[in-house]
Amino acid sequence: MMRKVSLVLVGAVFGASAAGMALQPRAFFGAPAEAAGNADTYRQLNLFGDVFERVRADYVEKPDDSKLIESAVNGMLSGLDPHSSFMDAKAFKEMQTQTSGEFGGLGIEVQMFENQVRVEGAIDDTPAARAGVRAKDIITHLDGQSISGLSLNQAVEKMRGPVNTPIELTVTREGAAEPVKIKIVRDIIRIRSVKSNVEGDDIGYIRVSQFNQQTFEGLKKSLDDFEQKIDKSKLKGYVLDLRNNPGGLLDQAIAVSDAFLERGEIVSTRGRNPDESQRFNARSGDLAKGKPIIVLVNGGSASASEIVAGALQDHRRATILGTRSFGKGSVQTIIPLGGNGAIRLTTARYYTPSGKSIQAKGIVPDIESVQEIPDDVKGKDETKGEAGLKGHLKNGDDEASGSSAYVPADKKDDKQLNYALDLLRGIQSNANFPPSGKSSSAN
Repeated sequence: MMRKVSLVLVGAVFGASAAGMALQPRAFFGAPAEAAGNADTYRQLNLFGDVFERVRADYVEKPDDSKLIESAVNGMLSGLDPHSSFMDAKAFKEMQTQTSGEFGGLGIEVQMFENQVRVEGAIDDTPAARAGVRAKDIITHLDGQSISGLSLNQAVEKMRGPVNTPIELTVTREGAAEPVKIKIVRDIIRIRSVKSNVEGDDIGYIRVSQFNQQTFEGLKKSLDDFEQKIDKSKLKGYVLDLRNNPGGLLDQAIAVSDAFLERGEIVSTRGRNPDESQRFNARSGDLAKGKPIIVLVNGGSASASEIVAGALQDHRRATILGTRSFGKGSVQTIIPLGGNGAIRLTTARYYTPSGKSIQAKGIVPDIESVQEIPDDVKGKDETKGEAGLKGHLKNGDDEASGSSAYVPADKKDDKQLNYALDLLRGIQSNANFPPSGKSSSAN
């Protein structure tokens, strides 16, 4: 049976989801004697105390003690890897709201990149998307005020506000000679993480934009709708589009994978302590009833998306088409700290059924298909991936992750999607479709 994880996030996004994260009961190991053995380490905390007191006594302006401590904790966590961080009580509450699939704001996913707040993408059908906010925009000002020096949480807080209130973003954009000013009216962001439609009259297209608490139910509804809309004798198969999906809740990634598998391991997680390792297995019941599946991925497909792609690829249940994925193969556990917020701590790496870690390597597609990049976008569409993030967890000498994250707005120009449709209809052929051979799983 598949075990349920109460809150595990897998991903690297702020404002919509945290791909690759888990909120689960935590067990801490170590006897008092072991702690005593680390006495020398804890004595070094005196250094922090000395600096703290000196700042309190001599800084030019009276500092806020709580902010000093919060900054110190944040610095400790952010120094571990790009995905560990501290959340105060307000940020923790907001994170819980976000993973529920509904929150207030603009509808953009942002990340700190080289000390700047960079847009990772605008969530479909949100004020930011409608206003024209683009991936890789660098936000420099909010309502005319510079956000230089603010933490990611502080910048996001300024972008939040009451519904129907306006805000002006100033962004620098690749290819634009001058800063671009974008006016947006805040709204409740209800994330519809799954969208679907019938392509022609014979293929079900499912777009999963992220993995929140509604994702599996949205997927199941889409498959049920296809049964009503597509004649069984005409149904060729399904396209599962995970491109530019940054991730989200681990349990939802497991549930989506399980929807297409009859048996076998979906994913395993391995922490520092061997007894904390977990394996998650599929339950009987393929909701697609064995029909062919093609999964689309690109450089923006991260974490939870990679769990799904990796599971279906290893079990030969689907053909993966596109370009190399982001390569985020770690799990962040949300550890509540009473009324003081929570820490987002990297506690495990995850592995595909074959026992492969995609950390800083990504999912390599069975069929590589590269989009035709417009001249005005060339050179700006590539993502560095996990391997390009400072301080990322290392994974051998052959690291390589990320690729183009460009997806044309018009489906007729979408080379990857149209190739998938042609393969399902038999118009084109490829040796890797349908997948052949036995499923691959670790012993």
